[in-house]
Amino acid sequence: MYYFAVLQTPERELNQADLQAEMQAYTDFHARAAEAIRAGDALAPVAEAVRIDGGPDRPVITDGPFAEGAEVAGGFYVFEAENLDEALELARQIPAASYGAVEVWPMVHWSAPDQPTTGNDWLALLLHPADQLAEPGTPEWEDGARRHVDFYAAAGEHVLGGAPLHLPATATTVRVRGSEVLLTDGPFAEGAEVASGFYLLRAGDREEAAKIAGMIPAAAVQVRRLAGVSGL
Repeated sequence: MYYFAVLQTPERELNQADLQAEMQAYTDFHARAAEAIRAGDALAPVAEAVRIDGGPDRPVITDGPFAEGAEVAGGFYVFEAENLDEALELARQIPAASYGAVEVWPMVHWSAPDQPTTGNDWLALLLHPADQLAEPGTPEWEDGARRHVDFYAAAGEHVLGGAPLHLPATATTVRVRGSEVLLTDGPFAEGAEVASGFYLLRAGDREEAAKIAGMIPAAAVQVRRLAGVSGL
């Protein structure tokens, strides 16, 4: 199975020594988890982000920063694992789990990029109120899937890959505090906005990325530039 891991971290300013130590920690993690990692990268600062509300018919674009909480998405991975326990063990080893959190979501399916992603590419995170999501396989979900097929056709080569996610009840948040591993299962609070899927997009700049993301059939889309530092 494939799993989407979102790194939720406080935005921090590190000195050179701490930055090098963190980069080495991720290099070590990538070496240990190489067989399971299928995609991933850090994300550029949220100040560079764009949010699109209203769907394709009436898109409303808001420039970042717009996070209300103390944590924002700082990066992501796609893991291939035998089961959820194996995916959670991988998430536990991500350095961000020790000072932030890692949300692990089972993916319905995974359309993998056929080329490496770079710092010119974008993560489009699809957001919906948790209580308005349809279960995969239902007629409502299939109707939504057909609209995504139309988006694929319209966006063409700008879509590198992506995946729908299973319902919030299947998600698990991993935090590591000292020697203690804290696991919090879904569902999220009623009415809370949660991820329902994601795309990896290729665009020349933020304006073009926002234009493409505005075509995605979702209640809201957060668009973040990839940092291009993972080497994956």
